Amino acid sequence: MSYQHQNPTAAPATKHTEIDAVVVGAGFAGMYMLHRLREIGVSARVFETGDGVGGTWYWNRYPGARVDSPSMQYSLSFSSEMEQEWNWSEDYSPQQDLEAYANHVADRFHLRDDIQFGTRVVSSVYDEATERWIIETDRGDQVSAKYLITAAGCLSATNVPNFKGIESFEGQWYHTSRWPREGVDLKGKRVGIIGTGSTGIQAITAMAKEVDHLTVFQRTPNFSLPSNNKKMDPDYERGWKARYPEHRQNARESRGGAEVIAYPQQSALEVSEEERNKVYEAAWGQGAFTLIASFTDLMVSKEANDTIAEFVRNKIRQTVKDPVTAELLAPKGYPLGTKRLCVDTGYFETYNRDNVQLVDVKTNQIKEITTRGVRLEDGTDYDVDILVFATGFDAMTGPLFRMGIVGKDGLSLQDKWDAGPRTYLGISTVGFPNMFMITGPGSPSVLSNMTTSIEQHVDWITDAISYLKRNALDKIEATQDAEDRWVEHVNEVADKTLYPHANSWYLGANIPGKPRVFMPYVGGVGNYRRKCDEVAANDYEGFALGATPSS
Repeated sequence: MSYQHQNPTAAPATKHTEIDAVVVGAGFAGMYMLHRLREIGVSARVFETGDGVGGTWYWNRYPGARVDSPSMQYSLSFSSEMEQEWNWSEDYSPQQDLEAYANHVADRFHLRDDIQFGTRVVSSVYDEATERWIIETDRGDQVSAKYLITAAGCLSATNVPNFKGIESFEGQWYHTSRWPREGVDLKGKRVGIIGTGSTGIQAITAMAKEVDHLTVFQRTPNFSLPSNNKKMDPDYERGWKARYPEHRQNARESRGGAEVIAYPQQSALEVSEEERNKVYEAAWGQGAFTLIASFTDLMVSKEANDTIAEFVRNKIRQTVKDPVTAELLAPKGYPLGTKRLCVDTGYFETYNRDNVQLVDVKTNQIKEITTRGVRLEDGTDYDVDILVFATGFDAMTGPLFRMGIVGKDGLSLQDKWDAGPRTYLGISTVGFPNMFMITGPGSPSVLSNMTTSIEQHVDWITDAISYLKRNALDKIEATQDAEDRWVEHVNEVADKTLYPHANSWYLGANIPGKPRVFMPYVGGVGNYRRKCDEVAANDYEGFALGATPSS
């Protein structure tokens, strides 16, 4: 299903256009931000690189692309009417359904009128003389805005490793996040895929059913849990919709931004092995992230985590027929959940197919890309017709750096964050007045159900701008003390967990030269929301507020 919008894009901006706010990105965050700004009478222009809305669900069209949060919860809650009228086809929605939903949101609220598609922001510079942001695009637009709001998404800056010889490859190659809208004909082809993270797991499972032969190049195996996905049960959907307000509130107060079946009350080490495995089996049957929520200490105690990790490794061994392949697929050396925990629909079963081969490139690394395929360090060649990079993203900071953001005193955001991102609440950073980040570093973001976190951030930003308007103010910037204390808190909370024990993209470990700093906030969505609400209730404590001389 390929959804093509009918409404025209906003007319291109012109040189020196003045507007209240520029929003970068037209995914769920950018669209909802635009909707809220309109509600409070703030003029806004959204710049979007793609030619349609949807953000990650516009770009990620690879085979098997699917959300890993339940459809009934991975949706926007701001319109009760839209909640009731939209129907999901599966428990875990595929990309096509999510892109269609994004287009429905855009059409229902006439959002395209203020979105300029096919436009990339290349420069965002704070002009201290006028106290406004000057935003320039690759199409020659220049816009002066009071507020700069980034909504580009945490996983939107693609990472294509600089493999030697890639330019010599005579076949076709693709990055999963830039998959052609028209698709790729994989039938009868020899395909190689590099990367076995969340995206790779989804793509491998789907592509294996189409290709003549699939070679999977794996550096680090990942823990993956069954989603047990199925067609949406109409009775289940009706029941959920009947209690939507209650479900939404539970999600907002939860740790991960999604309602779970039950919160654990005891440690994994307080029960016998037999009882513990009974709990794990029940959670495995329920599917998805229920397993990691089985006990209270799975993400803080290595001993407790070892029990669940071995449970999952045994599931892999029971599923994959070849014992050598099974051991290669069984993650070791890092706690379960400290890399992005994956959800699949038959991933490990895929390796029982005759047309799928797993190649370990941790011990025998990729040396180069040849004209015909992939060559390893020991000289082994793998010939392929199509090469797929499921190599992920320069997460969280990468999308922001690509906007050319420069704050006060000519300081670029990239230079300020040279040793790692520093924010207050993941929303603001010192030296960059009137700049708001939606789900930025230092907020729950990628460790949460993203729609829950997006709405919380957008609502908070909207309320902050409204507060400024009511009080004849138009400047807001985090204070150094507040930022320092928040960064210290984010690090302190992370260090109490097992998260820093893995070389994950949460730490930037997938990008050469990127500082190793744990970027998301692990304190929980509910706790984080309460802190943000407290800041706002105390007249935006930790922020310096003011008015421009002309106001």
